[in-house]
Amino acid sequence: MRMVAAVRAGASVLMLAGFYIVALIQVAAAIAFGVWLSSLVPGGIALKVIFPVLVAAIGSVAVGMWKAVRAKPQPPEGLGLGPDQAPELWRTVHELAHVVGTRVPNEIRLVPEVNAAVYEESRLLGLIGGRRTLYIGLPLIQAFTVDQLRAVLAHELGHYSHAHTRLGAIAYRGRLAIGGTIGRIGPYNVAGWIFKGYARLYLLVDNASSRRQELEADQAAVRAAGRAAAASALREIPVVDAAWGFFFGRYVEPGWESGFAPEDLFGGFAELLAARKDELEEMRGQEPPSDGSVWDTHPPIAERIGAIAATPEVARPPDGRRAGVLLPDMGGAGRAMQARMLDVGDRRVLPWAYFTAATATTTMQRNADGIFRAVGRAIGDDRLNLATLLDIVAANRLGAAAESLFPNATRREVPKCFTEPMAMLIALAAIKSNVAYWQHSWTGPARLVGHDGQPLPTAEIAARAVSPQTVDEARAWLAHLRIDPGSAMVVEQRASATGAGVVAGIANVKVDGVEHDLLVLDKGLVFVGNPGKSDKGKVRLQELVGSAPADEIARTHRFLPYEEITSVAFVKNVPLRVDITLHSGQTVSVHEAWSSELIAKNSRDVLTDVLKQVSD
Repeated sequence: MRMVAAVRAGASVLMLAGFYIVALIQVAAAIAFGVWLSSLVPGGIALKVIFPVLVAAIGSVAVGMWKAVRAKPQPPEGLGLGPDQAPELWRTVHELAHVVGTRVPNEIRLVPEVNAAVYEESRLLGLIGGRRTLYIGLPLIQAFTVDQLRAVLAHELGHYSHAHTRLGAIAYRGRLAIGGTIGRIGPYNVAGWIFKGYARLYLLVDNASSRRQELEADQAAVRAAGRAAAASALREIPVVDAAWGFFFGRYVEPGWESGFAPEDLFGGFAELLAARKDELEEMRGQEPPSDGSVWDTHPPIAERIGAIAATPEVARPPDGRRAGVLLPDMGGAGRAMQARMLDVGDRRVLPWAYFTAATATTTMQRNADGIFRAVGRAIGDDRLNLATLLDIVAANRLGAAAESLFPNATRREVPKCFTEPMAMLIALAAIKSNVAYWQHSWTGPARLVGHDGQPLPTAEIAARAVSPQTVDEARAWLAHLRIDPGSAMVVEQRASATGAGVVAGIANVKVDGVEHDLLVLDKGLVFVGNPGKSDKGKVRLQELVGSAPADEIARTHRFLPYEEITSVAFVKNVPLRVDITLHSGQTVSVHEAWSSELIAKNSRDVLTDVLKQVSD
């Protein structure tokens, strides 16, 4: 294995060296061409012709190489588990290391990912091994059987026994150097095309080597756990990954964006796995992905399972216990990792039942605020609540007051269309009146129920509350249930960017004649004043977007919610010039310049489409 490692290290170094040889050849060719051209035209013209080539070949490569030399891979931090904290897990790792023929890692760390990995601080181009760390994703331990986890751990230890990890630093620096160089070469620099072609060749070779390494490590998994366990683990990883993504998207992220954090993140995931086991079992019956690409670092799962099936079987006693038995206190480990690695900031940390309730109520209030603001703009009142809205219904003014919410309905149709929003406002009033609460569930959405555990008749009340003829019946029903209509009121009198994402960006635009950078969010526009030098626009936008979440950026700078826009006049398409009229009567002029820079190629089209949708 040491000889194989040396050969692969040498190949990686040669491939990386070839990149700089290409640069030197281009420099020599550019100089020779410049000397020849200077014999035909004045020297100044010749210099202008070859200057872009020299910049690409010398400047960009030098910067990329300097960054690569100084940088090194940054492994995840994780939560360290000593032998005294997880003796059974360490015993298993010792056993597996012996089976695959490698030395035991120096430390084991838990990470909050559906993944396992190994890292080695090697020296001398990977010829000399160093300190080793084994990373295990806690979600894998929560979801896997002991057999499946043994297969995954043996696979990772197999990377050690085949000396794959010793090439990590070389591969990292190679990708960093080439990527950094390519990123500094403009799209119209002809000399850069040669670099980009070589970069593609480098990645093709590097990715092919990575795929071979994965297949080799799979053989180690078979030796340690058997073919069935190795194949089963590969099939299970996409299932657990999908469950983890669903868990975050459905349960965690909405509350996180609303200013809350769950008290026991990993405990919640364990409960979801138990509650949705039938759905997960159905996912396991699906065929694994078989499509692959030469640009992939891992072979398709179907190909890996096929290779495992062709490997000689190794008799191993099965162990179908849950992998959590390898940790004496998995719940405590999850809470410790959350405390160490999750920065909650100023969010309120709540138990799951309260976290779900707070999230649902905050989301409902945000939606209610949008309704109240729309109606308030129509009637000239920015302090609306449900009680005043019922007065509007009684006065037969709901059609005119809420027509902006239903642009495709006539005024006579608006009250019936408003039934669903009215039901939501009644539900909010029930919560604010302490008549109802949210019932948490891992098998479906949270339910709004009364103190008897039964759903409230919000839809029936709302059907009466939107008509002048029956609104008094609705009021009486609310009174009977002890629901105070005045408790459901507008909180945010102006829309915020909470939960927003960046969809486009244009640097160096004029807003009402003043230089700005413009970020396009899915909830509004952000105007960034005093942006800086015009030649750094794209980089400036990228740094801004990477510096903080979109809602924080919107709070720091001028934010224009889309709901405040009444119309958009397109004065010119390229460069884009628009005049935006607001409900207040104010006009905002946005003029793109020829010197403007886009954070992405389609940014202008995205902004145009968004403004057209808002103005329709």
